[in-house]
Amino acid sequence: MEDTAKRLLRRLIRRSPAQQLRAALEKWSRLTAAQRREVEGAESKQELTERLMMIQEEQVWSLKQVTELEMIYVIDNPNQGMWQVLQLTEPSDDVPTVELTQFKENFRSHLSELIRHVSVKMKKASDEAVWIRIAWGDGFSRPNHLRPTYVLHYLQTPYVFVSSLTSKQRPLLSQALALATRYGAVKDANLSGRKLTALRDLLMKRYQQTFPSVVPGPVTEKNQTLLHPQVERDQAEAAVERQQKACEAFGEGTLPQLQTAVYKLETKFRDHSNKKMSESDGPFRCVVKFASTNLLESLRDCASSGFASTPVAPLLSSITLKGRNHFVITDNGPGPSHS
Repeated sequence: MEDTAKRLLRRLIRRSPAQQLRAALEKWSRLTAAQRREVEGAESKQELTERLMMIQEEQVWSLKQVTELEMIYVIDNPNQGMWQVLQLTEPSDDVPTVELTQFKENFRSHLSELIRHVSVKMKKASDEAVWIRIAWGDGFSRPNHLRPTYVLHYLQTPYVFVSSLTSKQRPLLSQALALATRYGAVKDANLSGRKLTALRDLLMKRYQQTFPSVVPGPVTEKNQTLLHPQVERDQAEAAVERQQKACEAFGEGTLPQLQTAVYKLETKFRDHSNKKMSESDGPFRCVVKFASTNLLESLRDCASSGFASTPVAPLLSSITLKGRNHFVITDNGPGPSHS
């Protein structure tokens, strides 16, 4: 365990920028006043690493203590790694009554029944979220603390955010979550990305939404070229309408920093000039991926400026309407279908 704690600490230090690591260390209660002064005096990342590892040699922090530091770091820096969203479905009548203490006890108990060797650590965040760190083992090996799964769940919502979860571990986590939260099942929410805060804000509508309105908004004064008054009015009204429709589809102000949207096409190939493809028994498959540093703002700007048509096509407006960024388009209907 001592060797695992040392390796975990070294791995955490290696992957963490110095500023974020220092912030996590300040919240960690394992450093003495003298040790804190040593750490604060380090001028470079290399020096900081050397001092921490030297303290580890002297102090011999336990695995439990080092995982506490890792959790503090991950909670403070959630926009790292790849996150996927799971959705709890088929709620029982008493779902709203599930409390934190009850959830913790039930989750630990159910997961331990499903897998023999597993380590679970939980922490309540300031925004009422429950963070869970799971180190997985199996019937023969001890939990691997160097490759933990992180889970974030807001008890009063059906959404669960998960990072570093394998296909083998997913059924175990899903069953433990369903039992602990009193839901009947867990499904893929078809939403994923590297910015956890963007996924959370999109699902929980933590951005300024615009609702349909028939009342035209104010027209912003711009440098106008000499146009016929009627043409000028028509253009101004069209610009206002485009802006309104764009905001209805994607929201106003600063939007969640969603970075991608993926559309998988599974349909019949239609081109009479290519009989080989058109007469194929299997579906025609292709993938279209939109990517941007802030995809929702980019799409909104395209619609409001006239580069994209308004009202916004359901294939794009479904990102915010359904809280998804993965879609499968088939011949079954006009809109995106569930994968």
